[in-house]
Amino acid sequence: MTDAPDRQGRNQGGRHEPSDAAAAHGDAYPPTPAMLDAPIDPDFAKASEERLRETWKTPKGWRYWSAVNNSEVGTWYSLTAFFFMLCAGVLALLIRVQLAVPDNDFLPADTFNQFFTMHGSAMMFLFAVPMFEAISILLLPAFLGARDMPFPRLSAYGYWCFLIGGIFVLGSVLFGVGPSSGWFMYPPLATKSEGVGADIWLLGLSFIEVASIAAAVELIVGVLKCRPPGMRINLMPLYAWYVLVVGGMILFAFPPLIAGDFLFELERSFDWPFFDPERGGDPMLWQHLFWIFGHPEVYIIFLPSIAIAAMVVPTAAQRPIFGYSWIVLSAVGTGFLSFGLWAHHMFTTGLPALSLGFFSAASEAVVIPTGVQIFAFLATLMVGRVTWSVPMLYIAGSLAIFTAGGLTGVMLALAPMDWQVHDTYFIVAHLHYTIFGGMVFPVMAGVYYFYPFFTKKQMSPRLGRLAFWLAFVGFNVTFMPMHFSGLMGMPRRVYTYPGDIGWDLPNLISTVGAFVVAAGFLVFAWDLVRPKGRQPYTARNPWNAGTLEWAHDIPDQGWGARSIPYIESRYPLWDQPKLVERMDAGRYYLADAAEGKRETLVTTVLDAVPVQCLRVGGPTWITHLAAAFTGGAFIFPTFHWYPPAIVCGVLAIACVIWWLWTGTARPPEKTEKEIGLGLTVPIYVSGPAAPGWWGMWITMLADATAFASLIFGFFYFWTSSDSFPPEGASHVARGWVWAGAIALTASWALTRGARVVNRAGRAGLARLALAAAAGLTAAGAAAMLWSAHTAGLDPTSHVYPATVWAVLVWVAVHVSAGCIMQLYCLAGSLFGKLTPDYDADLWNVSLYWNFMVASVLVAAAVVDLLPRMV
Repeated sequence: MTDAPDRQGRNQGGRHEPSDAAAAHGDAYPPTPAMLDAPIDPDFAKASEERLRETWKTPKGWRYWSAVNNSEVGTWYSLTAFFFMLCAGVLALLIRVQLAVPDNDFLPADTFNQFFTMHGSAMMFLFAVPMFEAISILLLPAFLGARDMPFPRLSAYGYWCFLIGGIFVLGSVLFGVGPSSGWFMYPPLATKSEGVGADIWLLGLSFIEVASIAAAVELIVGVLKCRPPGMRINLMPLYAWYVLVVGGMILFAFPPLIAGDFLFELERSFDWPFFDPERGGDPMLWQHLFWIFGHPEVYIIFLPSIAIAAMVVPTAAQRPIFGYSWIVLSAVGTGFLSFGLWAHHMFTTGLPALSLGFFSAASEAVVIPTGVQIFAFLATLMVGRVTWSVPMLYIAGSLAIFTAGGLTGVMLALAPMDWQVHDTYFIVAHLHYTIFGGMVFPVMAGVYYFYPFFTKKQMSPRLGRLAFWLAFVGFNVTFMPMHFSGLMGMPRRVYTYPGDIGWDLPNLISTVGAFVVAAGFLVFAWDLVRPKGRQPYTARNPWNAGTLEWAHDIPDQGWGARSIPYIESRYPLWDQPKLVERMDAGRYYLADAAEGKRETLVTTVLDAVPVQCLRVGGPTWITHLAAAFTGGAFIFPTFHWYPPAIVCGVLAIACVIWWLWTGTARPPEKTEKEIGLGLTVPIYVSGPAAPGWWGMWITMLADATAFASLIFGFFYFWTSSDSFPPEGASHVARGWVWAGAIALTASWALTRGARVVNRAGRAGLARLALAAAAGLTAAGAAAMLWSAHTAGLDPTSHVYPATVWAVLVWVAVHVSAGCIMQLYCLAGSLFGKLTPDYDADLWNVSLYWNFMVASVLVAAAVVDLLPRMV
């Protein structure tokens, strides 16, 4: 299947998706019953199955750890996140022991502060979000009938970053140097905090956030481009919809925190006073940036768990979900509204009355889409024939607990109530009811439900019920009394309390309940990891579910699906009777691996028509090296060891370049491949048809959000302070800043021009344009930095020059990355990796520069024009 050839007769099928991709395939698509029932040579079928098995086999021995399959990476990711959760749980138990009785001295005050800070940080950053991404990496290809994720090495890189960062951050409490300012790190407490604890939090978790965004990019592209043929966007499993929504939320929620971390660390390391009121700074900026991340974070945690419920409920009811379209719209609506609620965490900071009213109303409004989803589940159960199982038990418990947490949430959305109980244990109770009901219990349900898919064995129903009742009862015993202690005025984060004010009994009850919860988790953990070698394999579809993941192979074969099916229903296992038989027989697509290369199918975004046979990377160690050096670039600055950090940064870039050079966008040995059922698609595509282009586009959305957060900071200071800029302040040198902007704009134009002339077959001219573009980029970045330096702007003197410098440094770092990309394409053209026909790298770099030129022009206008208008 190709587009019409260009004037030079070259194949340009892959540049853009055809306007009617299905028609472009002619009679070969969609497959007819006769095509699917056509006889297959048994010898060929057996040989192709062996080739496929050999291609996708998991490495053995010590090489096992070089695996990049979604099944291996997802398993490591899930178990690591679960381990971090258990560690955070142990910290919670120690906190509860300290608070069990008045005037207790079980823990020193500073250790207590480190424990509650790390408990919250680990639960949020090392368990809740990573667990969603881990489970999604593990399950999504199976839901979509795909062989793997589109960028498996990116998944592996993200996992190793997560592991290194998690050990670094969580391990700090073992040495008594952990962060101790609370998981939200409010200044000035955190900016003035002594020791390296705050730096560990800022740099370590920023490192982990890189992994989170990498996984989000992978998941979004996977949902959009790797669905099986026929699975139109309105036939996607609800889980995939939730992955799409949550992935988008991560792209827009995490970057403001990364921008805040950038400013925060500049203040701690170099004394740039963004949050110091004495030099024009404002601690409230941090609260805005943190909660623009922090409140959507709650829904980033909640929605994936609802997604698990959306898969368990129809299976338990043995009927399709009720209100599919309403659930999708509600999930999108919840994600959208969640970004308009952040200031309800700041009701006590003196917000104007108009803001209070707006954010209070928005906080109430989010109940509507949330309620729609819950009522849709209840309606499905009411009209179905419910089979009560352990997963369903956990889902029922989660609905009860989450509804209770939601009710207190409605109360807290009202400003007078929030003023009354702000920063008391009432908030702790509300938060845990929401998180346990909205995330922990659904995840436990998902583990019991999907365990036969993961391991081909079953967990114990008896132990499952025991763990549930221990956790359910223990949870309510722990957190219900906190509502009362909060209403009695007990503040959060207190190290101890006197014994004559009525707080001792509810605290003692809470501590007893915490140990009951812990007992439930111990039973659950034992059931999860206990040896099951003598247990026979489970049935292939033990729950009689209707979704595609239950077409899995037993035992696992590593290839995902024997052949990638054509889908006609939201519940194909219920509605397509011969589906599994045909998949097993290799009657669908990509049933062979004739060239011995790992391949998966790429389809169009809306209608899922095949457009490419994508070759993906196999086992490698380069992702380990890249993650280790990236970790060094983040971790060494914690101790102000900048030379080794710079060396690590350079080596990390070198590893990534090697990884991309050897493993991505390599010219194939042929242009097209027959993938089965008479269908032929390109092996190599570039531009908007390619998953790599989508990956770049989505990554740049996140990057643009972070840049917009910095610009928001500039406007925040401008509108909230009379001394921004201060009277008589120096401004950037206008000539230099605009000379830099013009040079960088010219670099952008040359990069785009190089793409055009390269496609026209004028490779020499394209190389000249790329070389000139790289030179202009270096000159432009230097000119923009010089514009602040030559004007004498001292970033330590006042927040105005500090903000100008922060914007310029951000731009300079990003265009420097763009310069490396331009040189990468130049090298690709010189050494045959990038040709007129195979130019995906140049398309992706051009896209990057589209975002860069916008950033450069905005930055120049903000640092030069805006201050002179005041």
